[in-house]
Amino acid sequence: MTTSTTRLAVLLEKTGLFSKVQVGELLEAKQHNSLPITEIVVTGGYAAEAEFLETLAGVMKIPFIRLGEQAIDPETLALLPTKVVFQYNVIPVALENGVVRVATNDPFNPGLVDTLRLASGMKVRLALSTAADIATAAKKFYGVGAETVDRMVQDGRVDLTPEEAVIKEDLSDLNEEASIVKFVNQIISEAHQEGSTDIHFEPMENELRIRYRLDGLLHQVPVPAQLHRFQAAIISRIKVMANMDIAEKRLPQDGSINLRVRAEDIDIRVSTMPTVYGESVSLRLLTRSTGLLGLGQLGMRDDDQRVVEKFIHRPNGIILVTGPTGSGKSTSLYAYLHTINSIEKRIITIEEPIEYEMAGINQIAVRPEIGLTFAVGLRHILRQDPDVIMVGEIRDYETAEIAIRASLTGHLVFSTLHTNDSAGAVTRLLDMGVEPYLAASSVEGIIAQRLVRRLCERCRAAWPRDDLFLKSMAFPTERLTPQNAIYDSVGCEACRRTGFRGRTGVYEILQVSDEIRPMIVDRRSANTIKRKALELGMHTLRDDGWEKVLGGVTTIGEVLRVSEEDEE
Repeated sequence: MTTSTTRLAVLLEKTGLFSKVQVGELLEAKQHNSLPITEIVVTGGYAAEAEFLETLAGVMKIPFIRLGEQAIDPETLALLPTKVVFQYNVIPVALENGVVRVATNDPFNPGLVDTLRLASGMKVRLALSTAADIATAAKKFYGVGAETVDRMVQDGRVDLTPEEAVIKEDLSDLNEEASIVKFVNQIISEAHQEGSTDIHFEPMENELRIRYRLDGLLHQVPVPAQLHRFQAAIISRIKVMANMDIAEKRLPQDGSINLRVRAEDIDIRVSTMPTVYGESVSLRLLTRSTGLLGLGQLGMRDDDQRVVEKFIHRPNGIILVTGPTGSGKSTSLYAYLHTINSIEKRIITIEEPIEYEMAGINQIAVRPEIGLTFAVGLRHILRQDPDVIMVGEIRDYETAEIAIRASLTGHLVFSTLHTNDSAGAVTRLLDMGVEPYLAASSVEGIIAQRLVRRLCERCRAAWPRDDLFLKSMAFPTERLTPQNAIYDSVGCEACRRTGFRGRTGVYEILQVSDEIRPMIVDRRSANTIKRKALELGMHTLRDDGWEKVLGGVTTIGEVLRVSEEDEE
């Protein structure tokens, strides 16, 4: 047994986490592969990484650091080259009397200290931290793709692949060495891993800003300071992937990328827009495998779900889903279609664009450049013997009229409108020129919705109750009990320090009943119709939001953010 193996055996025994038999198993496993001992311990199920490293740090008399909240001085970060930081998954955390303290999760890596000493030109002492903590801190302080950008700066050149059409790539298996290719792949892969819906590349005067949209809100991505030097090459690479004209920089362009990330198929819609400091590029990420939700996953309360189930199983009529851009309307429509999709029903959709492909459903993409608009497509759909029709959006009188005629001739029609609440959808149709009697006889239900962020269940904390504040917002304090305390966001590693993980819907569902129809025929105002619907048992978006606050799903602030227009 070598000296280093003997020392490792002694340290493992001193942790008290392993029996002698387990120590023997760990040493044998270490002899037969090159994995770090920490990884062997964790993958073998012997101990959790944080527990093992914290105990080991105590035995070795060196610090154990959780890097989530720790600030690191920029001068300290500059002591190690970016390449070394990412290659060895280490990070300098402090400078103490001429000695640099470096965090690692593999203190037994032979030659690590010598490598760090040579790279920094200083004495080195180790600290222990988890691999995930180090990787997250490295991205935070050095920026996503920092190693790649650092290499480009050192090379003094940019490696771009030839301008060929790239239709399909698997980023996880890609072995291309071209630096720009690698950087763009890193950004897309990172965004997908984080659960982002959009990536924005925004040229500023002295920087190329990159932002991800997570749970509906934008978050700036830390990137290396030198990145703006490669702005033109990065944007050209994206345009090549999306089959765009890379020479055209004066006009907006649209394209798409179809690729695989970690064995998942994703579609990316790409849009470019010329700005003062260069082309701004937006990427919308659509993951096919996770796009479709069932009706029970939309976040509706039980009584609302029963009403919607009644709507979607009707033989005819129009069901409208309303809300601003990004409120989950398409997701809800797909869930409704998925619920009623069967071999006995012929379902045809016309969309712009097709966001998710659904088996068993005939989907048509709008193409205005060749004359295939919603209205034209809808006319032809009616000749295809459909039972159910989904129109992506009603934008004009012609589309509205055909949809209404279709519903009156025995078809169930789903569509969307951009209105703030449910009652506003009726007046929007009338404003388009639809006859009131047609709207009253065809529209069966209107579902207004918004998305609120869900609280992270790991770190949420009870909110100190303030009845005066709650009453000022008309919060139903009478429904508060010790069992359903109000929670607020805190932030932890699991939720990227935001306090939220995922989103859910809040809903306002208006049933066009026999009491409501005469009001539509008489062109009564949206407020009058809404008041009548509330008398008949409808609840507002804010009411539904309060229900989710009482259930510990979201926060008061989130409900106020998405439902400000709902209360007079």
